[in-house]
Amino acid sequence: MIASQATAVATGTILDAHDLHKTFDEREVVRGVSFHIDAGEIFGLLGPNGAGKSTTINMLATYLKPTSGMATVAGVPISETERVKRSIGLVPQEIALYKDLTADENMRFFGEVYGLHGSALNARIDELLERVGLLDRRNDKVDSFSGGMQRRLNLAAGLIHNPPLLMLDEPTVGVDPQTREAIFELAEQLRDNGTAILYTTHYMEEAERLCDRIAIIDEGLIVAEGTLAELLATRVEEPVTHIERPHGLAEVFLQLTGKQYRD
Repeated sequence: MIASQATAVATGTILDAHDLHKTFDEREVVRGVSFHIDAGEIFGLLGPNGAGKSTTINMLATYLKPTSGMATVAGVPISETERVKRSIGLVPQEIALYKDLTADENMRFFGEVYGLHGSALNARIDELLERVGLLDRRNDKVDSFSGGMQRRLNLAAGLIHNPPLLMLDEPTVGVDPQTREAIFELAEQLRDNGTAILYTTHYMEEAERLCDRIAIIDEGLIVAEGTLAELLATRVEEPVTHIERPHGLAEVFLQLTGKQYRD
């Protein structure tokens, strides 16, 4: 059984990744990724589909073993999988819920996995279901929920043990505008309360709105990293090709990679 997460607010660097590589069948999908995330920071990993975002997040979450490189979460090497999992809340692209159980039963199951029981678990379930707007649906089975409601419950389940690091892997794919806004607001609240958040997306406007720092990843390499202002100030020596609708990070992506960015 995984021990329950301490409630003390974490400080300093929560995630530190250095020179991560991952090869599948002689094809190198991630090629030397390095970055860090501090407490109270949303770090965006921005890139098109197939850029290596999900592979990177799965290595950091201990679901994939790096071919080489290293990373720590709350000071613990990712090779120590059980200890690292206590400090991570992972919300994957695919819904990770038991659809034949109710919202309350799902939350209770994941809470007990992390060693929560009794009044502490009850209070945490109440708090999170209220925060994601599902308190009145707690006794309904998940298979009766819309896709957006399932996304919100998935996010609540990832937070049940109050982790210092939350990993959101393209959490708004296929959701309605109301759910998208709810996810944004919750991420911002968590950041303000000291949670470190790794947010992968291929939507540029999400990175522009949410992220304190952004890394642009392409073909397994981070081609630029910095604040939004730093990325928008990026210049290259060679002239770039025409971009029909230059807009923020789209223009930066073109300048840095020579490619048209497409969602």
